Parts: sequence; C-alpha cells; structure tokens
Amino acid sequence: MPYISIIIPVYNAQKYLRRCVNSILAQSYCDYELILVNDSSTDSSPAICDALVHSDTRVKVIHCEENGGAGQARNLGLAAAAGK
Repeated sequence: MPYISIIIPVYNAQKYLRRCVNSILAQSYCDYELILVNDSSTDSSPAICDALVHSDTRVKVIHCEENGGAGQARNLGLAAAAGK
C-alpha cells in the first residue's frame, strides 16, 4: 500500500498536465500513488492522462462521464485512494 495518495482534478489542462505530473514523478520521494481525475475534459487531457498511466505504475486515472466540478473530482479521487 502506498504511503500517500496525491489527487489531481483535471479539466481541460492539456497545456500544463504533463509538466505537473512530471514534476511530481521527478521527486525523490516515491512511496505514493498519483490519481488523475479527468472531469470530462473536452481537450486532449483524457488522452494525456491515459498516456501518463502507461509511463509510470504509480499513476492512475479516473474518467468522469459528466463534469461535476473540482470538488466532486476530489471526492472521487478520495474514494479510490489507497494511501493513508
């Protein structure tokens, strides 16, 4: 079980998403899971999330069918979190 869970709500963030995730993955601490919650983005964010899942086993993605806002995205991430 990972020590912590990092939850990132994602909505139309294609411009910054890779940089954000790569910054987290580059940290020296690595006992975590990174949960990306795609909140029905209309840009290429869903595809970027899927590609990032394949680049590192710590990255997970949840795709929402309807946009529910950042709060709902965080709550979905919390429900899926395995960390303390």
